[in-house]
Amino acid sequence: MANSRLTPGVVAQRLGDQDYSRNFADKDPLLDTHEAAVAADRCYFCHDAPCVTACPTDIDIPMFIREIQTGNPQAAARTILEQNILGGMCARVCPTEQLCEEKCVREVAEGKPVEIGRLQRYATDTLMSADVHPFTRGAATGKKVAVVGAGPAGLSAAHRLAMKGHDVVIFDAREKPGGLNEYGIATYKTADNFAQREVDWLMQIGGITIETGKALGGDLTLDGLRGDYDAVFLAIGLAGVNALRAEGEEKTHVTDAVDFIAALRQAGDFGSVPVGRDVVVIGGGMTAVDAAVQSKLLGAEHVTMVYRRGRDAMSASEYEQDHAASKGVRIITGAAPLRLHGNGAVAEIEFAYTEAGPDGLTLTDNTFRLKADQVFKAIGQTLDGVPAGLELTGRKISVTGAGRTSLTGVWAGGDCAAGGDDLTVTAVAEGRDAAEDIHATLMGG
Repeated sequence: MANSRLTPGVVAQRLGDQDYSRNFADKDPLLDTHEAAVAADRCYFCHDAPCVTACPTDIDIPMFIREIQTGNPQAAARTILEQNILGGMCARVCPTEQLCEEKCVREVAEGKPVEIGRLQRYATDTLMSADVHPFTRGAATGKKVAVVGAGPAGLSAAHRLAMKGHDVVIFDAREKPGGLNEYGIATYKTADNFAQREVDWLMQIGGITIETGKALGGDLTLDGLRGDYDAVFLAIGLAGVNALRAEGEEKTHVTDAVDFIAALRQAGDFGSVPVGRDVVVIGGGMTAVDAAVQSKLLGAEHVTMVYRRGRDAMSASEYEQDHAASKGVRIITGAAPLRLHGNGAVAEIEFAYTEAGPDGLTLTDNTFRLKADQVFKAIGQTLDGVPAGLELTGRKISVTGAGRTSLTGVWAGGDCAAGGDDLTVTAVAEGRDAAEDIHATLMGG
């Protein structure tokens, strides 16, 4: 029998099996053929479509929606995938409400955009369910490229390089490929093991080998890769997690939100994942929202997100903030953690309200406490273990053009590279563009 939601402490099985099945069902189920046709009919098929300009991967959105409208979703999928080979995942997790849909003429005029994200999923899912891979591998070039990191940027680069005829080996530190798509996104957004199904589909291009359990700085060295391969693409993500810099953060049940999300994604049984009764998530981004919402879905009674700045500064979109609130998550802004109290395990957190001024954010003397038997840190990640010789911008790898680093023959993209916005769709674009530049370089272009 499941434990009551009122059971104190951090425990598993707070809910019954049916509750977990319902709570972690697909957040936005697939459109059926009729629904897709109705949604496509709302598109004006603009000539200079602002939605295309807003898409980081430059998908021809009016074209693929027209193809859906004319009853050819597989052609629509190819239009999408030519620009974004991970179009299926991006349709699920991309903040379309901030990108293409925000710029949609229908949104500007009526406050209700064309459902571009759901139409993209309809097209890509239709093609994948037919087990069709619309691209073929080019003639072999005899060139070998190492890709370090099997996340969105690495997979995108590897696929484009394989299409060009190069042999690609992807190395990844984890047991499964996929990067954040597999380990860092809320379970209800990627139901039915979609991340792995998409990787398996992508690998149908041929010419790509994936070696898991191999990390840069451990089994691999950058110098060794540069000697063994004609080019190297680094897509190593951000493995480090920022500290709270608050007294008592070493207490039990104070956890990195990314680790919690990863554990839930890999759990065969949702009920086996323990969650507190009073959960506090510190941060204002998508990771914070995903951790907070999933804590609620696991049966936590009270879940609170606390962010140091105002709500308009949160990197989580307004849509995601509203989604969290709809699940019962309380959001407090303008407060930063001072101390975590408790005898061994965390019991409550003391916060100070913040104040923005000309010298930045400062803490005020006005404080409050929140009861907390579990705390998740979601305050950003950092680059961990940068190979010698790579120049940095801030705390990320410096790149010029399409991902060229300070080392000859080495490119970088995705979250580890400077200049991006930490979106899956942006990582895909950076991997694709770097692959094109690698290809041109290797072929003397």
